[in-house]
Amino acid sequence: MVKLKQTGLAGIARDPAAFEAFYERHFNDVTKFLARRVIDPQTVADLTADVFLAALDSAHTYRPGRGSEIAWLYGVARNTLLAERRRSVREQRANRKIAGRRLLDGDDIARLEERIDAEASARLAIERMAELPDKDRALLELVAIDGLSTAEAAAALGIRQGTARVRLHRARRSIHQVPGIMPAIGGTK
Repeated sequence: MVKLKQTGLAGIARDPAAFEAFYERHFNDVTKFLARRVIDPQTVADLTADVFLAALDSAHTYRPGRGSEIAWLYGVARNTLLAERRRSVREQRANRKIAGRRLLDGDDIARLEERIDAEASARLAIERMAELPDKDRALLELVAIDGLSTAEAAAALGIRQGTARVRLHRARRSIHQVPGIMPAIGGTK
C-alpha cells in the first residue's frame, strides 16, 4: 500500500499509485454518501467520478489537523453534489436533456441499484429533515447519517467546531418534532 504520509494527500495528483490507493480506500464511502442522496444509478456513478476528479484538483487543500481524509472527501462530495444540483436546475429551467452520460453495463447498474436500495432509510430520513435550515441539515446529515464526528463534520463544512456544536444541538432539538425520524438521528455523538 502507498503511504500518503510521506508526500501528503497532495501526492495523489502526482502519483498514480497513491491515487489508486486513495480511490480504493474511499470508493465505497463516496458511493454510499451519494446513494443516500441520489436515486439514479447513472447519476451516482457520474458524481462518484466527479468527486474523485475534484479530489485530485483540490488535494493540496487537505489539512490533516482539520479532520480525517473521509471528512474532507465528504466535503468535496457535498460540494460536487450541490454543484450538480445547481447545474440540473439550470438545465430544467431551459428544458434541456442531460447529455454526455456514459453508459453503464447491467452489472454496474445492478450494483448501484442495490446500493441505492440499501440507503433507502437514510434517504427517507434526509427527506424528512428537509424542513431544517440548509446549514443545520447538512451538519446533521454528516453526523447522524454519514457517521462523522462533530469535529470532522465541521471540517467538511468549513466551519468552526463550536459553531458546529451549536448548529447540531439546534438541529437535534428541531428534528424531535419531525414525525418518522428514528431516535438515533436526534441522539448524541
